[in-house]
Amino acid sequence: MPGLEGPLDYSKEPPRHPCLQINAKEPFNAEPPRSLLVSSYVTPVDLFYKRNHGPIPIVDDLERMLPKYNVAATLQCAGNRRTAMSKTRKVKGVGWDVSALGNAVWGGAKLADVLELVGIPNLTSTTQSGGKHVEFVSIDKCKEENGGPYKASIPLSQATNPDADVLLAYEMNGETLNRDHGYPLRVVVPGIIGARSVKWIDSINIIAEECQGFFMQKDYKMFPPTVDWDNINWASRRPQMDFPVQSVICSLEDVNTIKPGKVKISGYAVSGGGRGIERVDVSIDGGKTWMEASRYQKTGIPYIADGINSDKWAWVLFEVTVDVTQSTEIVAKAVDIASNVQPEKVEDIWNLRGILNTSWHRVQVRVGHSNM
Repeated sequence: MPGLEGPLDYSKEPPRHPCLQINAKEPFNAEPPRSLLVSSYVTPVDLFYKRNHGPIPIVDDLERMLPKYNVAATLQCAGNRRTAMSKTRKVKGVGWDVSALGNAVWGGAKLADVLELVGIPNLTSTTQSGGKHVEFVSIDKCKEENGGPYKASIPLSQATNPDADVLLAYEMNGETLNRDHGYPLRVVVPGIIGARSVKWIDSINIIAEECQGFFMQKDYKMFPPTVDWDNINWASRRPQMDFPVQSVICSLEDVNTIKPGKVKISGYAVSGGGRGIERVDVSIDGGKTWMEASRYQKTGIPYIADGINSDKWAWVLFEVTVDVTQSTEIVAKAVDIASNVQPEKVEDIWNLRGILNTSWHRVQVRVGHSNM
């Protein structure tokens, strides 16, 4: 890897929305307030979470040749909800709240088409020369790579499968990608953690083994709670790809004071691997009893978790109106179509990097009266 030559240059960063909650300035990492996050099914570009590992590069435009596809897909940082996990025990990483994700309509060429153009047929798992993985290398330089490029890989079998909808994207929500989100070209790999959807693509390589970059080999791996920095063995775990089923209440902050009466509980639910959301359960007594919330993606169109009548790579919004008469804990948990369900306790899934916090989402509600 090339050596780090002087400090990274952050002087040419693009402007950002003033409502963003900044979790780190250099490199820039920010998320929107949770109340704004679910105000629309498609997340506006300027409110989409920003996850960077170095300065935003300046890149010239490119020409587009292959047929364009539009894919609705939710990208989620593996560290979403890390702040809550760190309250159990200290973890290392950007302190994300609940909004390190967003849902967009990505436009671009299917990677399967691009690979077919260079002689790798659809549904290929191994090339004649032994290639089994597709590596994406960014123009982005980061300190973790000693000033070298950010990079990641996915299996060739996924890259060559048209139904996996892996895109080389140049549009986001019908507009040209902006610099924060990968202009002029990025990969979008639906259904897996956002760290594999590399921005500012410089090169694409067919390789025999998975990418050996820092963020594949020494980060974004799921370790058990028994592993800490004094006994970690990075080689003992595979790089994280799919993300588990997740749901979050966005209509309330972690602690809210409200008047007694009807309260609308709303938020998002999403699962990795294209698995739809079968159910979202909400409790207003800390998880003792439950009620089912309604689910929707597009207004006026019933959501069916079959991947045919729905956007299978996208989040599902949920809502339910409840009667809250006393101070309590409100909880949400989701179940996907494979019957995976969120774990109850964050302690059971604690890991030293604070990734994949998919425990039940809880908010505290304090009920006050009009004379308070």
